[in-house]
Amino acid sequence: MKVVFAHDHIFYKYKDEYYSRGGLSGEVLQRYVNIFKDVTVISRQKEIDILTNKLTLASIKGVRFVGIPNFKSIKTFYKIIETNKIIENEVRQSDCLIARLPSSIGSLTIKYAIRHNKPYLIEVVGCAWGALWNHSLKGKFVAPYMYFKTKKLVNDANYVVYVTNEFLQKRYPTKGKSINCSNVALKEFDDNVLKARLNKINNMKGNSRIVIGTTAAVDVRYKGQQFVIEALGKLKKQGITNYEYQLVGGGDQTYLKSVAEKFNVTDQVKFLGSIPQSKVFNWLDTIDIYAQPSRQEGLPRALIEAMSRALPSFGANTAGIPELLEPEYIFSNTRRNIDEICNILQSFTKDTMSIQAKRNYAEAKKYDKEIIEERRKKFFMDFKNSIEN
Repeated sequence: MKVVFAHDHIFYKYKDEYYSRGGLSGEVLQRYVNIFKDVTVISRQKEIDILTNKLTLASIKGVRFVGIPNFKSIKTFYKIIETNKIIENEVRQSDCLIARLPSSIGSLTIKYAIRHNKPYLIEVVGCAWGALWNHSLKGKFVAPYMYFKTKKLVNDANYVVYVTNEFLQKRYPTKGKSINCSNVALKEFDDNVLKARLNKINNMKGNSRIVIGTTAAVDVRYKGQQFVIEALGKLKKQGITNYEYQLVGGGDQTYLKSVAEKFNVTDQVKFLGSIPQSKVFNWLDTIDIYAQPSRQEGLPRALIEAMSRALPSFGANTAGIPELLEPEYIFSNTRRNIDEICNILQSFTKDTMSIQAKRNYAEAKKYDKEIIEERRKKFFMDFKNSIEN
């Protein structure tokens, strides 16, 4: 069976192989090959001359990559004609479609799937409104249109996979069959991680340094690191200076450094740059509290990974974040958020940190790879059987 998989994701072409920065590695694409055998990925592409360790191989047997030209800027909008021809041709030759939303390419492929009577399944991996509203001024103009468009597409779909347990289901309900199945799937758990964390917490002394950490691009403002930095500045005015904030992630550090200077906490904010994925867990084991302050999310992999290292954590009231953490460790996306972050940080004692370490580790176990992949496989098989029958 031939399936088209469509999303706005950028795949990087190096020589004759394709690579991914993010969540669509060859390991992830294998889940579609296992069910449908023949997979055509329609997406954006970019050719590169140098291969870096930030990219993961996406090319695997059974997957073909089809590039879509950039049609989303004013200067290149004329390429929408070429885009439509490519997408319609691929959809026409396929047996079915899997479209990830929100995405422009995903929306276009659904249009042609309906036109050519091809069965389709939608994966809702984020909030169209949040992704655009928090992106830019232009995004704020587009957000209402994309929100209602995504809402209608999901509502009319016969099969829908949501990455959250509740948030996206409520915002983008469907009349069809649905399942909650996170794209975050952790491979292994070791209870020694929890023991080590509890020992680390138990050995903390009265006014010892407490290290907060966040993994996210440092040049994307909706990631929210500036709010934690400002909170440190407010605490410093109260004479509380035993917090250090470590930021892991690539990008231009200029803006966040200016925030640290403005609130006089440059000595408390450390930029560590990009860390290879293989070493992120080692870094997580060195910090004391994890922060997920972003204003746009689906279900954040970084937070679940931190919880799997038994890290006490807190985050913003955004998308799937409140599904992962207890209410007292969630701060609002309002002007009160700085005060709320300060209060949360001050609420962490050795006792509460130990409780949250145990609780978060147990919660992260729900994202065991084998459990999630088995549920997803059954849903995909149901979709496939509905086509064959």
